[in-house]
Amino acid sequence: MTHITEIFKLFFHLGIVAFGGPAAHIAMIHKEVVDKRKWMDEKHFLDLVGATSLIPGPNSTEMVIHCGYTRGGVLGLFIAGLSFIIPACVLTGVLALLYTKAYQIPNFEAYLIGFKPVVIILIFQALRKLWKKAIKSYELGFVSFLVLSLGFSALGETMALFIGTFIGFLILKFKNPSRLTSVPLASVFFVFLKIGSVLFGSGYVLIAYLQDEIVQRRAWLTSAQIADAVAIGQFTPGPVLSTSTFIGYLLNGGWGAVLASIGIFLPSFLFVLILNPLIPKMRNSKNFSLLLDSVNAGAVGLMAYALYPLGKIAFFNPIGIIIFGISLVIIWKYPKLSSLKLVSLGILMSVILVQIQNYLT
Repeated sequence: MTHITEIFKLFFHLGIVAFGGPAAHIAMIHKEVVDKRKWMDEKHFLDLVGATSLIPGPNSTEMVIHCGYTRGGVLGLFIAGLSFIIPACVLTGVLALLYTKAYQIPNFEAYLIGFKPVVIILIFQALRKLWKKAIKSYELGFVSFLVLSLGFSALGETMALFIGTFIGFLILKFKNPSRLTSVPLASVFFVFLKIGSVLFGSGYVLIAYLQDEIVQRRAWLTSAQIADAVAIGQFTPGPVLSTSTFIGYLLNGGWGAVLASIGIFLPSFLFVLILNPLIPKMRNSKNFSLLLDSVNAGAVGLMAYALYPLGKIAFFNPIGIIIFGISLVIIWKYPKLSSLKLVSLGILMSVILVQIQNYLT
């Protein structure tokens, strides 16, 4: 049980302090698991990073689950995942409660405009980092652009990603012949289970799926509420997919938050449980490598598409445009500024600018 206790302590701690999104989370996991504790070597860690990009689900959370399995078997898998996820979900649920109560505050919705441009900047930052890693050739650039273009069609984000991945794989193979409402709890659970089962790439891609499933198809919430939920997911530590807890609460209170969280994270546990023992056999597969490259390129295109609905909201309001510009200057001056501080600044600027606007009018 020593290993299990060690797993719980490490990933519970990371679940509390891991701000900054999936890339930052994986860097922290690498430092703790490879550099400090020597649970695995560099090569195996990189194998796990590659494997998580091939299966649906949040990459950093799946890396935590992989590490728990490697160190403590099946029990370690569940302990690692739950200890990393639960702190973020609990905190996000509390913020969701405060969010619903806060609608009684005058001008509350206006204050939240500062969230949207900050989220757009955070996605731009993630895209800039992932583009260099994922787009390694003109062919992969084409795949990313194709998925971005298909995102604007009636196909939906999931189909766009699968089409782009399939076409990209064929190209590479040829080139290398060697609103606040009450929604039934069952519906909440199965919608988030569906999203968790098909969500490829970074947690930021979640925005596109939420826009498609929650806003466009079912009209359960508005684009503005989705943007607020994503911002809260950025504001809290741990996996970005804790956004699901916030949205679940808006849809059906506490139980909605619980079932949305379980639904979106459950597939990751199952995928890792199945995939982890197979990774050594897949390591030297050329087809696996080509497929992985296509998935990564498609995910980058899908992330770029997610900027479209957020941009329509953020830039509709002059305050949003001002905050976007100020945030860009801040990021240029302080490129290592954390997501927590950037989102906090966005809220503060919203409050100040709304008060100035009210005073002038």
